[in-house]
Amino acid sequence: MMSFSLLAPEEIATDLAKRAKGRRLSLDLTLEGLAKRSGVALGTLKKFERTGQISLISFIRLTVALKDDAALERLLLEPEYDSLEDVLGHKNTRKRGRIT
Repeated sequence: MMSFSLLAPEEIATDLAKRAKGRRLSLDLTLEGLAKRSGVALGTLKKFERTGQISLISFIRLTVALKDDAALERLLLEPEYDSLEDVLGHKNTRKRGRIT
C-alpha cells in the first residue's frame, strides 16, 4: 500500500474506490446489496468503483455500510501531544485560515 502523500488526489480517490470494492467483496456483498444497505444509488456506486468519483455524503454512507466508520472518526483530528513539553511549547494558534 503506497502512502497517500505520494499520490495525486485523483489517484487517492481511485485507491479508495479499490479498497471499498475489496471490502464489499470480502463482506460478500453485491453492488446491488451494498447500494440497498447504504442508500447510495446503484449507478453512483458503479461509477465510484470505476472512477473513484463520489460525493462526500455518499462516501460516508458507503463507509458506514462497509463497517469502516471507525476510520472516519480518525480523519482530520487535532494533533495529539506526546509529552508535557509538547503541550507547554505549543503556541496558541489562529483559529482562522489565511488567504494565500
